[in-house]
Amino acid sequence: MEELKLTVTTGGERVDKYLTAQLSGMTRSHIQKLIKEQHVQMNQSPVKANCKLSAGDVLSVQIPELKEPDIVPENIPLDILYEDNDILVINKPKGMVVHPAPGHYSGTLVNAIMYHCRENLSGINGVLRPGIVHRIDMDTTGSLLICKNDKAHQALAEQLKKHSITRKYHAIVYGNLKEDSGTVDKPIGRHPTDRKKMSTHCTNGRHAVTHYRVLRRLGNYTYIECRLETGRTHQIRVHMASIGHPILGDTVYGPAKCPFRLEGQTLHAKILGITHPASGKYMEFDAPLPDYFNALLEKLH
Repeated sequence: MEELKLTVTTGGERVDKYLTAQLSGMTRSHIQKLIKEQHVQMNQSPVKANCKLSAGDVLSVQIPELKEPDIVPENIPLDILYEDNDILVINKPKGMVVHPAPGHYSGTLVNAIMYHCRENLSGINGVLRPGIVHRIDMDTTGSLLICKNDKAHQALAEQLKKHSITRKYHAIVYGNLKEDSGTVDKPIGRHPTDRKKMSTHCTNGRHAVTHYRVLRRLGNYTYIECRLETGRTHQIRVHMASIGHPILGDTVYGPAKCPFRLEGQTLHAKILGITHPASGKYMEFDAPLPDYFNALLEKLH
């Protein structure tokens, strides 16, 4: 366990806010957790997060070692769209979690690519997310990019930051859209009351833009293409629900009961376009629609 000692020079600030500013790389919520678990003392006594500091106070912070579970390579079949020495593009199936998290330490895409790529994965995102530059939801299918080295990862992360990567999704939404195309430009952030959900009705939302166009009208439903200008958590699901057209099968942002037997939302990452990190050439990958999606389109048509 690492221990840090800090002497306060200027008083008046809350303990948690002061430590967040002093300890780079640690979030305020993490520091509040350390305080709650009595890993932080002021003048050799336990302290509360909202306690105001005075000049001369001495803070002692104990930082427990993070124990990350061993992520084991697993021989899970991958639907590979493209592969070379720098990148791997796969067509992710429905129900597969992208990276390990509490409750999902096996059977994830990371377990599969660790087996497939052996040692050839970028390490920028740490041991739980080797090679992962971006992610899609567990029940969303389609194109996902993996980086095999740090140089490729840095180049692709920069393209994501500049919004120069092409990401086109296909979806079936409830209702008949009035216009043939449109744009949803609404900030997205944590839902004010349900922390597991995202929302356009939040105080600290991040800029989010989704462009959509109608591919086929299906009576009470519409088959659409959505092009992401930004990439926020649940962006398409939240944006389409916000204009009254939630994605079919999405019981989180849409109706609680789905009229068809589906496993999650009908959302597929179809087109992924990047500038190759080594050659500099623009490349586009097209993930075929999954069988269930095609069957549903046929049924609705």
